[in-house]
Amino acid sequence: MTSIIILFGLLIILIGSLILVRPTVVFGYLRRHLGSLQIHVLAVVVRLIIGFLLIAQSGISRFPFIIEIIGWLSLIAAFILAAVGRRSFHRLMAWALSFAKPYGRIGGTLAAAFGVFLVYAFV
Repeated sequence: MTSIIILFGLLIILIGSLILVRPTVVFGYLRRHLGSLQIHVLAVVVRLIIGFLLIAQSGISRFPFIIEIIGWLSLIAAFILAAVGRRSFHRLMAWALSFAKPYGRIGGTLAAAFGVFLVYAFV
C-alpha cells in the first residue's frame, strides 16, 4: 500500500513539473474536459483512495500526524465533491482554472513540493 502512495507522490511531482514547464498542457486538458463526468468521478475516487491509504499507512510514515490529517482532509474533500453535484463541480473547476494563467506556475511548484513531501514521508 505504501508503494501506491509513493507512486501517487511521483505522479504529483510529474504533473507539478509539467505545469511549471508547459502549463497549457495540463490546464488545456482540464478546460477541454471540464464538463465530463469522468473528471468529476476521478476527482472523488482518487481522493477517497488516497485518503484511506494515507490514514491507514500514516503510522509507518515519517510524519504520522500530518499524513493522517492530510488523509482526513482528502476524505472530506471527496465527500464534498461527491455531494455538490456535477453543475457545482463544473463551476468550481471553471473558477479554479480562471487562476491558472496568473498563478499556475506557483500551483505547479506547490504541487511538486507536496509530491516530494509524500515520497519523502514514505521512503
